[in-house]
Amino acid sequence: MLFEVIQIITEQVNSYLLECGLTKSVIVENIGLPESQTENIATLVDKVALTLLNLQEEATLKNIPNHYYENNKIVYRNSVINLNLFLLFSANRSTYSKSLKDISKIIEFFQGKKLFNQSNTVFDRNAAAMSDVDNFCFTVELYTPTFEELNYIWGTLGGRQLPSALYKVSMIQIERNISQGERDLLNQIGAATQSKIQP
Repeated sequence: MLFEVIQIITEQVNSYLLECGLTKSVIVENIGLPESQTENIATLVDKVALTLLNLQEEATLKNIPNHYYENNKIVYRNSVINLNLFLLFSANRSTYSKSLKDISKIIEFFQGKKLFNQSNTVFDRNAAAMSDVDNFCFTVELYTPTFEELNYIWGTLGGRQLPSALYKVSMIQIERNISQGERDLLNQIGAATQSKIQP
């Protein structure tokens, strides 16, 4: 679901940029590519790169049991992994003013729409990569790092700082469709135990 969420966000932001009279400039790409990779660097020219910066497991939901009832049995699964994503929009447009305009419009878009689900979000459902997308719900909020954190982020990415905005996307659920075991439902009490309970 990682790729699908990032693709949905990319399509939504590009649609908004078009509505505002700007170009569809957002692409999913690693902004931290080494300078030696000239082919990939060419794809970043005059674009806004959307990069997955970090993943964070939502620890508060880690211990919720994951089981369901099916055909008079309890089916057990491993706990669902709930993730927060940190996504960085980095504007590498042809001019600094275009970069600032794009980042400003991206911030404006997420100010107007923070909640994304299958009923309020339009995306290309016919694309092969998006065929498994069913029900989803996630929120997007601006995350403001300190100057020290920002310096560390751009140092890790290669040192060349661009106009950017960092967002926290909560909560992406990842679950493999495999059971860990199943048991019959307890539907009667043994006769010996039952006789002790009766007055």
